[in-house]
Amino acid sequence: MAFLIGMIVALGCMLGGFAGMGGHLEVIFQPWEFCIILGISLGTFIIANSLATIKDTAGAIVEAILNRGPTQRDYLDVLGVLYTLMRELRGKARSEVEQHVDNPNESAIFKNFPKVLADANLTSFICDYCRLIIIGNARTHEIEALMDEEIQTVTHDKLKPYHALTAIAEGLPALGIVAAVLGVVHAMGALDQSPEILGGLIGASLVGTFTGIFVSYGVVSPLAHKVKATRSVRCRLYIIVKQTLLAFMNGAMPQIALEHGRKTIASHDRPSIDMVENETVSGGPKPVQQQAA
Repeated sequence: MAFLIGMIVALGCMLGGFAGMGGHLEVIFQPWEFCIILGISLGTFIIANSLATIKDTAGAIVEAILNRGPTQRDYLDVLGVLYTLMRELRGKARSEVEQHVDNPNESAIFKNFPKVLADANLTSFICDYCRLIIIGNARTHEIEALMDEEIQTVTHDKLKPYHALTAIAEGLPALGIVAAVLGVVHAMGALDQSPEILGGLIGASLVGTFTGIFVSYGVVSPLAHKVKATRSVRCRLYIIVKQTLLAFMNGAMPQIALEHGRKTIASHDRPSIDMVENETVSGGPKPVQQQAA
């Protein structure tokens, strides 16, 4: 919603200011200039990126426009899964805990937190490192280094749409010049026409330069940064898992380990200690305990 409001404000001020200066809005509407600029941009975007990145970029744009970053509920769910797993790791036999991490889709723990289970990559991340904890041979600093490498890889993959959009934004002003040059070439072929016709053709060519610059700095670049912000916040979920499990491996009680993870959440989204306790210690493990009973 914020993105749409910002676009309305930007377009309204630009078009309103132009009209206020006495300009005619219909002059700006040059569909063939738009076709040249946007068509070349789309073509170069397809050339430069894999099919997976193209699809992911479309999804990332939707996420950014709708502001689909993690909510406080998402953070509480992740902490709830971690707390329940840590309780199981401390109090149950190895074979019982392995059932949850080997097949999370059938696990009562993960079924109790469907939003976490719906994120296949995050679920796999949690299960992989819980499995290493169960094995018990790896040292904490080795696990931390491995987590850092994987989080770096995940972040790189998540930010591919940002880099793709940034590349397009950087090229759009030049593509606007391309459209303007083509417009001038067309105008040069009409030098024998009246000044009114020739002036209209030259004005149309200048719209190409304007369009390239505006779409670059006024649309694509802000959208790319919005994508980066949204995806970076989603990667924060992996940091929560990392800090929580590392604290647990170092001997912290599950409740204390959760605090290590909670502190990595941005202050404006961070749930309070009481909220975490109510959602995890009081609420999270109950279905598993009932099943075990």
